[in-house]
Amino acid sequence: MAALEEGFTLTAVPLGSGPDGPLGVEQSDKTDQFLVTDSGRTVILYKVSDQKPLGSWSVKQGQIITCPAVCNFQTGEYIVVHDNKVLRIWNNEDVNLDKVFKATLSAEVYRIHSIQGTEPLVLFKEGAIRGLEALLAEPQQKIETVISDEEVIKWTKFFMVFRHPVLIFITEKHGNYFAYVQKFNSRILSKYTLLLGQEEKSVTQSFSTSVHRKFISLMSLSSDGCVYETLIPVHPSDPEKNQRVVPSLLLKSVVSGNARSGVALTILDQDHVAVLGPPLSASKECLSIWNTKFQTLQTSKELPQGTSGQLWYHGENLFMLHGKFLTVIPYKCEVSSLAGALGKLKHGQDPDIHAMTHFVNWETSQGYGLGSQNSEQSKRILRRRKIEVSVQPEVPPSTQLLAAVQKDSEKHIEVELRKFLAVKRTPDFHTIIGDVVIGILGRYKAEPSFYPRNCLMQLIQTRVLSYSLCPGLMESALEKTDVQILQICLQQFPDIPESVTCACLKIFLSIGDDSLQETDINMESVSDYTATIQDGEIEQQTEILQNGFNPEEDNCENCAQELIEKPQAATEESTSCPVTGKRAALLNAILHSAYSETFLLPHLKDIPAQHITIMDWICLLLDANFTVVVMIPEAKRLLLSLYKFVKSQISICSELNKIEVSFRELQKLNQEKTNRELYSIEVLELF
Repeated sequence: MAALEEGFTLTAVPLGSGPDGPLGVEQSDKTDQFLVTDSGRTVILYKVSDQKPLGSWSVKQGQIITCPAVCNFQTGEYIVVHDNKVLRIWNNEDVNLDKVFKATLSAEVYRIHSIQGTEPLVLFKEGAIRGLEALLAEPQQKIETVISDEEVIKWTKFFMVFRHPVLIFITEKHGNYFAYVQKFNSRILSKYTLLLGQEEKSVTQSFSTSVHRKFISLMSLSSDGCVYETLIPVHPSDPEKNQRVVPSLLLKSVVSGNARSGVALTILDQDHVAVLGPPLSASKECLSIWNTKFQTLQTSKELPQGTSGQLWYHGENLFMLHGKFLTVIPYKCEVSSLAGALGKLKHGQDPDIHAMTHFVNWETSQGYGLGSQNSEQSKRILRRRKIEVSVQPEVPPSTQLLAAVQKDSEKHIEVELRKFLAVKRTPDFHTIIGDVVIGILGRYKAEPSFYPRNCLMQLIQTRVLSYSLCPGLMESALEKTDVQILQICLQQFPDIPESVTCACLKIFLSIGDDSLQETDINMESVSDYTATIQDGEIEQQTEILQNGFNPEEDNCENCAQELIEKPQAATEESTSCPVTGKRAALLNAILHSAYSETFLLPHLKDIPAQHITIMDWICLLLDANFTVVVMIPEAKRLLLSLYKFVKSQISICSELNKIEVSFRELQKLNQEKTNRELYSIEVLELF
């Protein structure tokens, strides 16, 4: 089976990447650090586990980066090319790219490749390949032309085959596709013609590759919505001859055949591929994982904001552009089995038990002549391991979770949390949840970079927490400006202090609309907000007394004159909400939370003046900030409206007081007349 976990936005601001998305996402020399290159001028180093940038470098105004930056794993330096021919090399200590090492080359570069275990390679647009060291020794050396005229490189990949570097690149010319394979142990460049098969008019839109023993598996996603596989031999019989290879259909209709852009394909392991694109002609883009062995869809996630058709795969993370932001979606692929592919794998079954078969190197075993004696020995070792495993006591999921919180990675903690939540709840469930939250917060204070947001969300949604049980949770969310967690806490915690409520209010009022736009907020409390804005009309009730106040009645001529001077502006203000829908939902969470006037009033004095006129706690807010309100221009219309309303209410109260006096006199008269028959008619005159 396979699963896509909850994704998160890696970039804090939209990438300046243009319509085609970023140029690339490449692994750094650290496991969870990646170089993100936009299609403009900037390279940013991100640490995925912390979801924050560690460094940023830009070329000068007027220059443009033309291929993704990569890391030289042998030196720890970074390499990038701008303006097609200018190569730059720098490290983490450098600040200005204009002052780092520079080499101007004699030909235009298509891509720089770098992987562990070998030096970086430079692929030129004309198909020539050079090692970085040889190129830096003579930057102006002549670069030969390998591909023919009008032949354009479409895709390229660099990998290791039996400890030897191999580079493959795909070219296209007049609708025909060719594969070039360069093996550097023999310096042989082999060329293959890729036949399109039955769909002669189809266009290949995405490629991915992996190595299976003696063959290179080249997968392609065609415009007909199908995935094809082409096997290219690692050791061709005639390497200098142009050979023809025919692809075979691997998966049918994984994306819509009408999709001409926004599709991508990448191989995750020997049995799973990730596909980016709309599954139906009228549907939105989706990220899905398919099992190629059993040809089944394992999981999918809709991407409502659209994508650029780019998909990068590093470790257990998938990178893509969702809307205008680079998004990371962790995934998990289990060992392929028929039950798992059909979604019938039992939860109690551990698929990792069979994972050892993938590490058997049959070629090595046969080469060293491993026979029946070693086989018998292996069986004895295996039996002994089974016995050792069987006598080990089973560790409860709660114990594993609490232990993982203290030292493991965020991803591993999520796995242990899912295991714990999957088992039946015990009487001490709420206590364990509280201990887990306290453990996470304690580690967060010791390691500020550790903030497992997804775990905290799942823990809060168990609905067994309260503020008193984990007082540091909302404080941590305030530090991180995590408005989504704050909203959920306000909706579920019954015992939040007024000081914390006001702190949340300040965050909700001050956070930018751009940040809220990309935040997942519960909009149930403002479900009618969107419809109201779309209709653009609010029911106008005229000539109707509302609590004794008629909006059209005006006894203050000067006030009315000031209000009528700008009728259009007044109408717009009265028919529009001063905040966006998501901010309104957050403010509603504040207004629905429990509070005490005595304890709330002192904290309201700290709210900035420009935010005072949009809350429903109008009496408390005016009491706390009256001297400020009368001075700010934003409150002028509010004060005038309040003046008219209060004046009308005073008039109504005065009339009611007169009636009250009359009723008191009537009550006295009734008390004086004690002798009444069973039936009588009395006439009372009021003067």
